[in-house]
Parts: sequence; structure tokens; C-alpha cells
Amino acid sequence: MNLALSDEQEFLKDAAKGALARFKTVEAARESLEDPSQLPDLWQTVVEAGWTGLLIDEERGGAGLRPFDAMLVLEECGKVLAPTPLLGLLPASYLLDRGADSACNAVASGEERPTLVAARPPGDVHGGWTVEAKVGMARVDAPTIGDDGSVTGSAAWVLDAPGATSFVVVGVDGSGNGAASVVAASDASVESVTRYDATRALGHVSFDSAPGRKLSVDEGQLAAAWYLGQALLGAESLGTVQTCLAMAVEYAKERFTFGRAIGSYQAVKHEITEILRKQENARSLAFYAGWAGQDKPDEWGLAASAFRSTAGHALDFATRANINVHGGIGATWEHDAPLFFRRAQLSRRLLGGAHDATDRVAGELFAAQALAAA
Repeated sequence: MNLALSDEQEFLKDAAKGALARFKTVEAARESLEDPSQLPDLWQTVVEAGWTGLLIDEERGGAGLRPFDAMLVLEECGKVLAPTPLLGLLPASYLLDRGADSACNAVASGEERPTLVAARPPGDVHGGWTVEAKVGMARVDAPTIGDDGSVTGSAAWVLDAPGATSFVVVGVDGSGNGAASVVAASDASVESVTRYDATRALGHVSFDSAPGRKLSVDEGQLAAAWYLGQALLGAESLGTVQTCLAMAVEYAKERFTFGRAIGSYQAVKHEITEILRKQENARSLAFYAGWAGQDKPDEWGLAASAFRSTAGHALDFATRANINVHGGIGATWEHDAPLFFRRAQLSRRLLGGAHDATDRVAGELFAAQALAAA
């Protein structure tokens, strides 16, 4: 396995960093807590950078890149708390491309902005396709998709639902098997919600026999879209961890107490080193997930879940440790550290949560062990 990025991937990361640098996204994150209208509209930047078509084949107007390439872009977004709609759009475009849907060209060009109403594939914890509930950790049944493509049901905490022009809905058919359908936003009821992190666009979505068209995708591809969402969220988390580490290191060098930089004290050293350790653990799993997403699809679920779990725990620790290193100033409204903590507390609960990804890893490993022992 080659753990070095190619020249093209380095260029993709640099281009993403440059595109996002034109906006003061962290400052906007603070201002949006009082006034959500202060958030910059990055949609045109997303379109101009070609991120809408990252995972769409070149024959259908896209760039024809791989999940790992999309993860690199999300990592840059996570570094600066960029409010891009990519977490919902990229998995949706992935399914549209796999189904060779007629909307692919419009999505790649930015004329259409779909988002995925994701459903968790069956596993050892939940036997069927499930979606988030509005309240609590218990999951609920996914929407039902009729033979004509119509959708009935609801899903809560859908990423990037506000502003979407269409929804790629993962649900079940009459037999309870996984199915996907595309419906227009005008045929769906969307309740916009904000929790913890004002930069994160979320919505509760309901469908009442909403007309749609079925996608020609199988259950394996539907599951892959879920794992893609896990990997992208993990990549975004990894980017945020890097920023927290840089902030903590910089402050530990410049803040003096009792005539010494606080970074010279063992307790501070250990906390910063632990951020680095967790970051590098997550990074190694990012490479594993990227490789599996391209070359080892039968390990994609395990790899993406392991990455999401590890990156989520790293993000939670890094944002807390960053505040600790900064001391009293780190917990104040004026400092940036709490903004990253807010991102962590929301991210670790999305798409089933980091705990669900951990359960999936355990289930996959136990199943593999049982198979080997049989």
C-alpha cells in the first residue's frame, strides 16, 4: 500500500485549501451563533471547484474520482469549519452515478443540489434499514419506496436538507429490501433545525406519497453510500483535529507561567502528544478506508466504520484538550476553541453516531472470527 499522496491528490488538497481561504469561515461560525445569516454562501465556490462532480463519472459530466479524493476535500473543509453541503451531496451523487441517473450531468454542473436521506444498512444491532429518530438514540424504520418510486415516511437530522433541490432517499420496498428513489424538494416537507454547531445545516424531512423515480442500484451500493458518509464525516473530523492540535501547540509555546512556556510542563506535553497520537491513528485508518473504497469493496464497511469511530473519538478528545491547554481563555465566548468543541459534539452524533460505527466494527470482526472458526 502506498501511503503517499499522488501529485494530483496534493493539488486537489491545495486547491481546496486555497478556495476556502477566501472566506473567514471560523469568524463566521462565531457570528452565526447569534445570526445564522452571517454564514458565507459557499455553494458557488463548491461548484467552481468542481466538487459537485467529484464522484460522478466523466461520461456523465463529472471528474470520475474516488472516495479517498473526496475525503481529502472534506479534510480541508473540517480544518476551517467550512459550511459546505458536501456531506449530503457527495453520497447522493455517488448513488446517482451508480444508477446512471439522468440527473448526473445537472448535479455535476451545479444546476441541481441533491442530498442523501441516508439509511443505516442491516447489521447485528439493527436487523433492517433504519434512519435517525427526532428524539433519543433508538433508530426508526426507513421510509417506504413504492413500485412507482413514490416515497412515504420521514427521517430526522438529514445532512444539508435545507436548500436541497432534490433528495436521494434510501428506504425499503414492499418486501423490506433496500431501495432508493429520487424526489423533488417541492414534494418533501423540510423542517430546518440547528443544534450546537450553527455551521451545520440539518433538517427533518417527511414524505407523503411523494412522487419519485427509482434508481437502478442494489443493496450493496446503498450500503456503500452509508459507509461513504461515514468516511467523509471521519475525514472532516480529522481536519478539525489537525487545527486543534496546531492551536494547542502554538499557545503552549507562547504562553508563559512561572517564567517558563507552559509547553515545557509535562502535563501539557502529554495532553498535546495524545492529540497527535489519536490524530495519526485516525490518519492511518483514513488511508485504509481510501484503499478499501477503491480496491477492496468487501472491506469498505469495516474500514469506513473504523475510520469514523477513531476520528470521532479523536475529535472529541482534541477539542476538549485544546480548551484545557488554553486554560480560562479557552472556554470564553471570544475564543475560537469552543467553536471546534461544538462541531465535535454534533459530529459525533450524526449518521448513527461514532458509537454506532464502533458497534459496526465490532460486529464485522466478530462475524469474521466466527467464520474463521467454523
